[in-house]
This record gives sequence, C-alpha cells and structure tokens, in this order.
Amino acid sequence: MRKIKYKKGRKLQHITLEYTGTHKEHETEMQLFVYDDADVVEYDKFTVLALNSCFDYTKNNWLNIHGLNDINLIKTIGAHFKLDDFLLADILNTTKRTKLEEQKDVLFFNIKSLLPSEYSDNISVEQISFILKDGILISFQEKRSDFFTHIRERLRTHAGIVRTKRVDYLLYLLLDAVMENFYITLEDEEDKVEELINLTKKDAKPIILEKIENHRDNLNFLKRSIVPLRDSLYYLKTKKDDDDDNGLIQKETFNFFIRLHQKSLELLEQIESDMSALESASNFYFSEQSRKMNEIMKTLTIISAIFIPLTFIVGVYGMNFENMPELKTQNGYFIVMGIMFLLVIALIIYFKKRRWF
Repeated sequence: MRKIKYKKGRKLQHITLEYTGTHKEHETEMQLFVYDDADVVEYDKFTVLALNSCFDYTKNNWLNIHGLNDINLIKTIGAHFKLDDFLLADILNTTKRTKLEEQKDVLFFNIKSLLPSEYSDNISVEQISFILKDGILISFQEKRSDFFTHIRERLRTHAGIVRTKRVDYLLYLLLDAVMENFYITLEDEEDKVEELINLTKKDAKPIILEKIENHRDNLNFLKRSIVPLRDSLYYLKTKKDDDDDNGLIQKETFNFFIRLHQKSLELLEQIESDMSALESASNFYFSEQSRKMNEIMKTLTIISAIFIPLTFIVGVYGMNFENMPELKTQNGYFIVMGIMFLLVIALIIYFKKRRWF
C-alpha cells in the first residue's frame, strides 16, 4: 500500500522542459494582480498576449499560474522575463526537493505543499514555485487551489500591510500560507497517532502495527519536506546583514522570513515528538504481545504441571505387570481416581498460594 499520494516523475535532464507531476488534467490558467498602496487591478483571465500591456513596473505585479501542462506557455513566460531554462526545468520537474536559488536579478524558491487526504491516511503533495524579480512575483501551482484565497482578499480589500509593501513581503505571505498546510497535515497526523495509541492500549491487533508504520512513513516524509525548507530559510536568515544583498528582499522583510525559519524549527521539533510517541506505541504493542505470550505460556505450564503427576500415575498402572497387588483391589480404581483428584486440588491450591495465576 502506497503511503504518499504522490508519484515520482521520470528522471529528466536538468534542462528538459517537461511536466512530471500527476495533475495533468488541469488546464493552465493565469491571474495577474497589479497593485500599490493606492490601487489594485486584477486580471482574472490573463493571457500571454497581455504580458506587455498589463504589467506596470512602477507598481507591484503578482502573476499566479495554475497548471503546468502548457509547456509552450511556460516557455513564453520564461523568455519574456529572461528566466534560465534551468529554472523552468525545476518548476516543471516535481521530483525536485525544496530549494532556494539566487541569481543576479532573480530569486527562485520552490516548496512542497502537503495536505492530508480526505478519505485515507495518505498525504497529497503539490509543488509550488516562486520567481521573485524587481517588482514582480510569479507563482507556479500544479493545479487551482485555495491556498492563497485569503491573500487575494487582502489585496482586494487593502487589509493589512500587504499593499504598502513590495512583492518580497507578498512572497513571505505566500510561503507562510503554504507552511500553514504543514501544520494542518501534522495536526491530522497527531490526531491519528493519538487514536492509534489508544487502540494499542485497548487491543493490540496486528493491523495497528501496520498503521503505526504507515504514519511513521508519513512523518518521515513530512520531515524530509521540511528540512530543505528550513535550510533555505536559514540561508535567507544569514543574508540579513550581508552587504552584497541584491535588493530583491528588503532588510525589514528579512525579519518575516526569520519567522518562517522559526516555524520550520517548531514543525521539526513537533515531528520528532510525534515520532517518539509512535515509537512508544510500537514498543507498547510488542510489550503487550510479549505479555500475552507469557500469559499463554504460564497457563500451558500450569496445565502441564497438573497433568504430569497424573500421567505418571496412569503410566505406572498401565505397565501390565502380573504381580501388581493394587490391580486386584476391589475399590482400587476409585481409590486411584480419588488420589488423582486430591492431587489436582492440592496443586491448584499450591499454585494459587504462589500467585502463579
């Protein structure tokens, strides 16, 4: 049974432009926000034909792309904004791990968004990539989703400070929204782990051990997704006081990315705690199995101890020697049966006093 609802794509060359994800049924759509403190303009059905006419480089521009199946459109976007084919290949190749790449006038960030599946213990995965340029933020999603709905509303209604900031702050908000999915997934896993621990204490069935291993795999997958994100955010954290800062991220905005780094550390700590809880549940399962086995062996041992002297008596009087005076006793059978019965009672009383059962 596959624990992670996410197929690994084919291994491609670094500059091969081919979408390797699983959401191939989704058409590519684009949405553009052009905004500043005074105004916001939204282009919901944006096309590449409007690349030159709709962008306002005196304001902030956020181009959000849903669906990565239209390779020609992705190439056109890349050519218009002078993006390297290596970056486009990383956007389309969903087998890549979370990474941060900095070029002269471009900051590339790609991240995995994880959410629990509704009707199973699987985890659904979507890769989201970001291109940050001066006054421009381009986000690439594998499919249309509602991760950023609240951010769009904040832009439309001028809620918060997002419209007073540059697009680097918008990048922070988008990354923060994706990281919230980690919390949702981890909380879902914790609820299921707690349920498993309770089931283990009630009745340690083999299926519970299988579920424990499944959730251990899920937590390991979460950890593998967060660790490179933590490293990337740490890189941004170390650049706060770098004199060679390329200006794509303002000094004051670095503090927000530091918060994201702290969140990643908190997530990893919680995952380690949940892994310890699963390890305890697994140990409890095996301890319970050993206890049950010991109880069975003790019962069988007591039964054997009771029947050993009885078997000895039966064996003695079953040897068929001619000169056995007891065999000719009129009430010998009843006497022997009485002795055997008393012997059984005596052994039971002895075992009871010894608290062997």
